[in-house]
Parts: sequence; C-alpha cells; structure tokens
Amino acid sequence: MTKGQVRVWCDGCYDMVHFGHANSLRQAKALGSYLVVGVHTDEEITLHKGPPVFTQEERYQMVEAIKWVDEVVRGAPYVTTLETLDEYNCDFCAHGNDITTTVDGKDTYQIVKDAGRYKEVERTQGVSTTDLVGRMLLLTRDHFQRGDKEYSLDKTNDEHSTNLATDANARSPWTGMSQFLPTTRKIQQFSEGMEPAPGARIVYTAGAFDVLHPGHLAFLKAARELGDFLIVGLHTDPIVNLYKGSNYPIMNLQERVLSVLACKYVSEVVIGAPYIVSKDLIEHFNVAVVAHGKVNPKPDPVTSQDPYGYPKEIGIFNAIDSGSTLTTELVVERIIKKRLEYEQRNRAKELKELQIQQNFHATM
Repeated sequence: MTKGQVRVWCDGCYDMVHFGHANSLRQAKALGSYLVVGVHTDEEITLHKGPPVFTQEERYQMVEAIKWVDEVVRGAPYVTTLETLDEYNCDFCAHGNDITTTVDGKDTYQIVKDAGRYKEVERTQGVSTTDLVGRMLLLTRDHFQRGDKEYSLDKTNDEHSTNLATDANARSPWTGMSQFLPTTRKIQQFSEGMEPAPGARIVYTAGAFDVLHPGHLAFLKAARELGDFLIVGLHTDPIVNLYKGSNYPIMNLQERVLSVLACKYVSEVVIGAPYIVSKDLIEHFNVAVVAHGKVNPKPDPVTSQDPYGYPKEIGIFNAIDSGSTLTTELVVERIIKKRLEYEQRNRAKELKELQIQQNFHATM
C-alpha cells in the first residue's frame, strides 16, 4: 500500500452515468484519500447482465469526468479479487449496499468481503440506469409533473413497467424503484461551494443537460477551457419540454442539477436558469464569455427573440464545436432499437437479485 495514502477501489459498469453513480463515488472517496475506479468492458457486461447502453470508450470518458475520481482502470475484471486490489495498491474496495452478481448468480464482491477488505456505502434511492431506460421506453412524464405528482415514479398502470423493473411494486429491493427526494444537504455535498477568484474569467452556458453523456462532457470541457470558472444554467422541466417536446427532459431539474455538479469541469450551477441570457444575468455573474453549441438555439417560445441576442450584440458569444455528434435523442434511439433486449436484461437482473435475497433469508 502507498505510505500515508488510503487508496480506495471501486468498480462497475457505469452505464448511463448519473448522480447515483457519482454519489456512490463521492462516498467512497470520503473513506480514503485516493479513488481508483475500474470500469468493465462491453463484453463482460453483456455476458453477466446484458448489453450496455454506452460503449466502453464512452463509459471510460464519463467516469473520468466525475470530480471525485483520481484514476480510471479500463477493462477491470467483473469479479473483484484481492489480486486486483494489490495490483493497484488499494487498501479496500467500496460498493453500494445493493447486490451485483455474475452470470451464475454469485456475489462479485464475495472474495474481498471474506478477506475483510470491503466497505459499504449507501445506495442513492430513487435513481438507477434501469429506471432511466424505463423512462425512455415508456415515454413517461411523471418525473417532471407539477403538484402532488412532481416526483412520482409510479408506473403500475403500464403493462410494460414490470418488465422494465421501473414500477414501485417491483419485487427486488435493488431493482425496484423508489422516489428520489432532493435536499439542500445533497446539493451541498455535490457542490464545490467556491467563489470565483478575483479577476477570474467567468464562462456561462445554459441548457437541459439531460441524461449527461460524452457529448455534453466534450462541450463542458471546451467551455471550461475558455475561462477559469464555468457556470452552467439549467432550464426548468416545463421550459425543456417546450423546446424538446415528447417526454423530455428524461431527468427532472433536481436530478440534472446533481448530475452536472458532479462533473469536474463545472464550477457552479444556476437552478432554473432563464431561457434568455439577459444583460442582468451577465452583469450579475460578471460573465466574460457565453458559450453554446454549434446547433442554433430555438427562439424564446413566448417572445420569439434569440435567447443569445444580447451576448452576441456585445461580442461575448462563443459557439463551440465539441467534436461529438452524440445527443440525448440519439441515446434514446439506441435504447428504443433494443427495447426487447433491455426488457429481458432487467427481468433477469431482478430474478437473480430475488434469488440472492431468498438465499440470504434462508440462512438467517
């Protein structure tokens, strides 16, 4: 082990990386001083749990962009062994309090558990890759409805919801969905809470940033490179739905806030940012550069004006080519094309978890 440094090992698929993954890694980093994260290959994931949504290269990029991660190991073995911990000088392995199994139903962390080199962190309730896939396939809007259904994830009336393991009555305690309840404490845990340094060049960008993917990350990295402090404005769910339609955003505002705050390129987030980037906003945050992608933004749905009219007028608007063609819509298309495979994957996952739960209770 490295003298004076507590090195923590985490591993996983990290498919469709969301704030639940980030929160697990945040907690793991807090257990030590250096966090090493192993990411499994497409081949291993397909064998043990079914096809991933993102390619391994995309998943490597996503994990590398999480601000609590110090090192990424590509192609980490699916079963965590003592040899792996020793190879990367890690003191112990950390994982959430859910079960991960191999294709034959064995706990992938049993070896390190038996050796006393395993620590558990709290799984983030109310979000999972399984649930996000379900939202896309079911075209639900419950996750951003207002009023008493604002955070409702109940899909019990849909005939496909059980197949997708997204309904509130799913039998497995890990695959089953519960509500995500945002708190100010959770936002504080994700936020750096730092003010820009005197004279810092402040960059502002705004958008939906829905289901954060490598295209978003490439853009945010390029935007950050235009200055010293990057502020991301996140539009409200109704505004995003106005310009994207269908059931967008897939993730509600509170979920998107945490996902963006977990990105190492982001310094601050404006929650519920105005669609129009006004003179008042620019002066309030002392913005030097306003960044946007190459795709022209839609006019304001109420006034029909260009939301970036003022930044363009004063010469601080910068259109960034991120070099990526990936969009949230393309991610949704991938999933819809493979709907049956994902339904089968989620059913199999729940059955394996139920079997482990039954075996556990049988030994009590």
